[in-house]
Amino acid sequence: MSLGASSSAVHINAPGAQRLPVAVRLDATAVFTILDHHLRKRDNQKRVIGTLMGIRTESDVQVRSAFAVLHSETADQVAIDEEYFQNMLEVTQKVQTREQIVGWYSTGSELNNFSALFQNYYAQQTGPHQAIHLLVDTGDRTKEFGIKAYLGSPMGVSAKPDNCVFVPVPVTLRQADGERPGLNLLRTASEEPNHTTPVLTDLQNLERSLLDVISMIDRVQNYVQSVIDGDIQGDPAIGRFLLDTLNTTTEGLEKGKLESLFNIHVQDTLMVSYLANLVRSQAEVSSRLTLVT
Repeated sequence: MSLGASSSAVHINAPGAQRLPVAVRLDATAVFTILDHHLRKRDNQKRVIGTLMGIRTESDVQVRSAFAVLHSETADQVAIDEEYFQNMLEVTQKVQTREQIVGWYSTGSELNNFSALFQNYYAQQTGPHQAIHLLVDTGDRTKEFGIKAYLGSPMGVSAKPDNCVFVPVPVTLRQADGERPGLNLLRTASEEPNHTTPVLTDLQNLERSLLDVISMIDRVQNYVQSVIDGDIQGDPAIGRFLLDTLNTTTEGLEKGKLESLFNIHVQDTLMVSYLANLVRSQAEVSSRLTLVT
């Protein structure tokens, strides 16, 4: 049934021939760029935006890198530095020939009317594919560093680009063990007033890791106790995972052996820290002797 011109019904335009990704895989390299861009923003800026580069498959989008985009945003209007965008895109594609524009990112905790305009702009850049939007909440310490992924589609009585509904899609952060401390460091700096944070020593990192492990154990204990008390219904998959974890971590460890291994690890950490300080002191003495002679 067709709607007349006077109808007040609201409809959402389906993407049609556009290919919809099922999920988004986000590399840590792109997150480094986004957090660094946020740390360098001006004091009067509410958020920063940038372009996501990556590779598309039939089922998902892999975001491999990103670059910042200069923009101005007031209560009445918004503008993108088109020349800067094109120059950065050209340089990026020269270095990463396989990557293409897959969407855009912004920092903050919410979407607004201007987000629909940005979405429409990047939809023109991605051609027949849907543009991905990553919303990075730098003040959220929840799962995946407060990162949410969206797809956009025009909506309204007569659908317009500046009227857009954002539909969430699953996003997975891919990070190696060596990249996690760097992300945590940038994240901590983004929450400080002057955007700086000291680099922790090995012992301080060990202490923080132990506190995180204790917090995780407390959450698991609270969950198990709630299931036993009947407050919540237990999930068999979680139960099997906990059982496998306990069998893996305690297998072959006799009573007192775990404590002995931990003490040995602490001693190794102290020795490495001592040697590092000794080498640093020797290098400082050598440089001063060179200046004297």
